[in-house]
Amino acid sequence: MTMTDPLGDMLTRIRNGLTAKKAIVECPKSKLRESVLQVLKKEGFIRGYTVKDDKNKKPILLIELKYFEGKPAIKEISRISKPMDSDCCSVL
Repeated sequence: MTMTDPLGDMLTRIRNGLTAKKAIVECPKSKLRESVLQVLKKEGFIRGYTVKDDKNKKPILLIELKYFEGKPAIKEISRISKPMDSDCCSVL
């Protein structure tokens, strides 16, 4: 099965993990996802992440979620993108 929005998938996994009060969520590894996680860690929204390599499977990211006084550090997370026009294309 092909995933059409890998970044949106990761954000959904994080959102669902926070709702379920999980400590860690898993996500398939990609350079894009890892770059976004670096920013989330730098800005203090997640505790961190590690890459779990398995010789028989593709690598996965273990994302450590962050809570403050029992509440998620991330109150709202979503992917926002502009429709493509002739002048530019951007993802926020």
